[in-house]
Amino acid sequence: QVQLQESGGGSVQAGGSLRLSCAAFGFSINWVCMGWFRQAPGKKREGVAAIDRDGLTTFADSVKGRFIFSRDNAKEVVYLQMDRLKSEDSGMYYCATGTSQWKGSDGHCAGGSQYWGQGTQVTVSS
Repeated sequence: QVQLQESGGGSVQAGGSLRLSCAAFGFSINWVCMGWFRQAPGKKREGVAAIDRDGLTTFADSVKGRFIFSRDNAKEVVYLQMDRLKSEDSGMYYCATGTSQWKGSDGHCAGGSQYWGQGTQVTVSS
């Protein structure tokens, strides 16, 4: 059974940093693209970042240069390092994966995501 468990959310002031983690259970992350999404109250869910099986990444324009996406295949964990956070980065962050090995564009995995975690809340105060 595919399970994704996020952690690392919290409350920070603008300009601060957080590192989100997503642990995978029931499958190996070695051969799939992994992604992060976020959703703010009243807004649509948006793709933030994706990392493919080769470690290549794609980011939404709004986070380029501020977020880093990495993976530790041995631990079956992916990480989203978020620096220089802004109030507009606030929202529920979800880890996701699917059947594709490859990244798409604008922070998405090619082929979309079919499996989701429960989310971790990020609140950035200005």
